[in-house]
Amino acid sequence: MKKIIFITLLFIPLCGFAQQKWTLQQCVDTALVHNWNVKKYDLSSQSKKISYDQSRQNLLPSVNASVGQNFNYGRSLTVNNVYESTNSKQTSLGVSANVTLFDGLKMKYNIEARNADLKASYSEKQLQQDNVKVNVSQAYLQVLLDKELLRIANDQLALTQSKIEMQKSLVANGKLAEGEVYSLQAQAGKEELNRTRADNTLKLDLLILAQIMVVNVENFDVDVPENFPEQELQLISAEAIYLSAITHRPEIKGAEYRLLSSQKDVLVNKATAYPTLSFGANTGSGYYNMSNNLNSPFSDQLKNNWSSSLGFTLSIPIFNKFQIHNSVKQAQLAVESSKVDLSMAKDDLKKSIQQAYFNAVAAKARWEAAQKSEVAAKEAYRFANQKYESGRASLYDLYQAKSDLTQVLSEKSQAKFEYIFRMKLLELLK
Repeated sequence: MKKIIFITLLFIPLCGFAQQKWTLQQCVDTALVHNWNVKKYDLSSQSKKISYDQSRQNLLPSVNASVGQNFNYGRSLTVNNVYESTNSKQTSLGVSANVTLFDGLKMKYNIEARNADLKASYSEKQLQQDNVKVNVSQAYLQVLLDKELLRIANDQLALTQSKIEMQKSLVANGKLAEGEVYSLQAQAGKEELNRTRADNTLKLDLLILAQIMVVNVENFDVDVPENFPEQELQLISAEAIYLSAITHRPEIKGAEYRLLSSQKDVLVNKATAYPTLSFGANTGSGYYNMSNNLNSPFSDQLKNNWSSSLGFTLSIPIFNKFQIHNSVKQAQLAVESSKVDLSMAKDDLKKSIQQAYFNAVAAKARWEAAQKSEVAAKEAYRFANQKYESGRASLYDLYQAKSDLTQVLSEKSQAKFEYIFRMKLLELLK
């Protein structure tokens, strides 16, 4: 469970916002409650639980009661065991019980098989929950990235607008040509368009996150954490992650349980060839009413006709059209198929871990490069601004440096969030 809620511990919620802002933990919890696939697998687990309970309850005796009423016309068998031409009525009451004493351990193996099916269904449900957590976390990080890109767009627009106000003051004092202001206003128009695009992208990704959670999108927003401990993330080798994952990942555990279930089903089918010994008990009474005869009262007959019996039954299979033989062969083929499924699950997991590790390494390199680029771009913009202020650079040079800085800041934000997600995805697989 600690691995599953990995990313929810990453963020520290902020307080003091006017409307409710969802933390990642709240988004994940809500998605798990509302997700249709999780509900489907939960129903499947409940069905497997019923099958497992029934396999255990098959060890109990069966008890049944019966009541019968017969009407005979014409020649009937009397209480003296002779036939007479008379009408009669018969009432019978009885209770019977039966318990299996030995069935070649068929019920035992069936219990073990159904228990394995139940555990496999739990693993499948857990895997689905993991997938939902990853999807929500990815969508949540995308929204955070959109918010940061929007902040960058707002900052760049504010910087340009501040520059416009400064240039207007210089124009008013006759120290600068008015055309310089028009160029800056055109730049501000472009940055306003970029800000609008960033805002629309944020709204769309908020909608996508809300749809994953199956919640109302009206006034939906997420909480922005104060900081990201991306420097504390540790990159572990793919082999070490695989050796850890192979012991507990739900897709592996589910395949192992399904293999165990198919192996037990082979024993269940083999046990069908053994004799079955059962014990039964019966007790009951009856009432006879013969026309034109003097009949004892109902209560007296029930008391006098009461009888009980005990008995053992041994059922020995001799020939069953090769049904047992063929069912065993089918079960053995199911075992081989389950072994293939387990091998495929391990292979797919290894490939997923190797790909995730490669993506994490690439994301880390991109993140480190983006940090260096940020330093260089900020310094380049500062130098270009100084040259422009001293008249040694054109407005175009300043635009170019500012555009480069905006691009670098955007790439840095994307690299940071991708790095966090890739590293935490590896942690989940571990």
